[in-house]
Amino acid sequence: MAGFDVEAALRWARFDPGKTLARRGDALLPFADDSTLAGQALLLDTCVYIDQMQGRAPALNERMIETRQVNHSTVAVQELMHTLGVLNPKDKRTASVIAAVRAQLDAMPGHRMFAPDAEVLGRAALLAGMLCRLQGYARDARLKALQDCTLFLQAMKLGFTVLTANVAEFDLLLQLVPAGRVLLYRREA
Repeated sequence: MAGFDVEAALRWARFDPGKTLARRGDALLPFADDSTLAGQALLLDTCVYIDQMQGRAPALNERMIETRQVNHSTVAVQELMHTLGVLNPKDKRTASVIAAVRAQLDAMPGHRMFAPDAEVLGRAALLAGMLCRLQGYARDARLKALQDCTLFLQAMKLGFTVLTANVAEFDLLLQLVPAGRVLLYRREA
């Protein structure tokens, strides 16, 4: 890949623990609460949009989104559009899902949309490969790991905090790269 420093990425990846990681207890994780309403700019994980559309986002998320600068990643756009691609066009519910996703995407201002660069993509692939090996991920989990790693490292490079409900996945990323910033939340029932 032109413009990508393989040696720097391999030096950066020396944090490989060489063993399977265990999910830590909630008390050790950065869950959002009222004390985290204000702070660094956010980069939203795809689950935030989905939880908003399905009415499962906690009220705290909405208050945080109103308080902090909110940014969007082309990774989330890609995941949302993939969802539309797998929908059955003949299913009666498809039109309403397309409308909801379209509304989410239309609400993302262009000046707050960021695409990962070659450095982020290369390092994310390396990090995702390590996770897949360490955690024994099956084929279907590998793409999800790559997308999570890309979003995580993109936020890190831009100085943003990832807002996500994907507790287990982002706990592992924080164990491997503690310098990353994440705020976790639980979905409403």
